[in-house]
Amino acid sequence: MFSASDENGALLRRVRLLKGVPLFADLAEDELATLVSDFRLREYARDEIIFHQGDVSREVYIVVKGKVRIFRICPAGSETSINIFSTHDVIGEFAAIDGKPRSATAKAIGPTTLLQMVQDRFLYHMQSSPGLAMAMCKLLVQKLRWTASYAETIAQYDAAGRLLHILLLYNEQLGQKVGENGRFELNLDLNQTDLASLVGARREWINRILADWRKRGLIEFDSGKITILDLDRVMAERDSRIEAHLERW
Repeated sequence: MFSASDENGALLRRVRLLKGVPLFADLAEDELATLVSDFRLREYARDEIIFHQGDVSREVYIVVKGKVRIFRICPAGSETSINIFSTHDVIGEFAAIDGKPRSATAKAIGPTTLLQMVQDRFLYHMQSSPGLAMAMCKLLVQKLRWTASYAETIAQYDAAGRLLHILLLYNEQLGQKVGENGRFELNLDLNQTDLASLVGARREWINRILADWRKRGLIEFDSGKITILDLDRVMAERDSRIEAHLERW
């Protein structure tokens, strides 16, 4: 039997969890307590699909632990990765808002824990809380900015420059500084095929470019973990790719 104090303690822990999510950070505790009751905890194994491109599911998810890769599948069957989401990120809100089929597939990169809310409760909270609605607007703008930055890589960089630019963007979000010499560790849990899908390249090319970068002391790749060996040099290498790409035009 659980006592009232046990239930209150569990509620407080869940409220604190939501408070750490940027989408809910500015909401009052009574609003958070109401939200908590409509979330369900879901566990996913490595490589398990959360939803498929074209699905008519409408749930919204908060990443509690782990990482989720969002990708699209072209008619020929190849994958193009769109984004990687980690702790406290929100996924699946597009379909919940506009009611259209899923625009992409979501897959757990490793063991992943999510909070799930069904569409009707999500829309209810959006309509009931101006603060939540405004926070969602900010989140959508943030995702739009990411998409604009991603599109910029296609226009300005060759494939190697695109990969460097995207890795640097992820490093800003998820990278951990190691020492004082411009060294950062970035654990995306992606294999070479996944990295290739970020920039529309072949796995074999990714293997060659990673080997070249390691030899030149720029980046190391080991079992999904990326180590930026010298941030300034990697940024300079990326920027040099703009000139190389434009010269071809």
